[in-house]
Amino acid sequence: QVQVAESGGGLVQPGGSLNLSCVASGRSFRTYTIGWFRQAPGKEREFVAAISWNTGGTRYAEAVEGRFTASRDNAKNTVYLQMNSLKPEDTAVYYCAARYTFVLITIAGEYDAWGQGTQVTVSS
Repeated sequence: QVQVAESGGGLVQPGGSLNLSCVASGRSFRTYTIGWFRQAPGKEREFVAAISWNTGGTRYAEAVEGRFTASRDNAKNTVYLQMNSLKPEDTAVYYCAARYTFVLITIAGEYDAWGQGTQVTVSS
């Protein structure tokens, strides 16, 4: 059974940075894609980024392109989401999710395993 767990959220001022972590456990993840999603109050869960564990290939939502970077550390079974130049509209609960595939999936319903989420608040 695949399990993922996020951490690293917090309160940051506009223009600041945070680095979220997603630790995976349960099996080898070399054939998995890890997705990052976020959900703000009153809004639907939306795609943020995806990374292929095997190739390191990435895909980003237009709203975060150039500001967020996904990466992975195979030795630590951990995927990261480095978030720079944060804006108030980035405020949300951030989730990581896993799917057994090489495809960089952007649809939340296609992921199998989800973490509990970590709160990111961007405010002065």
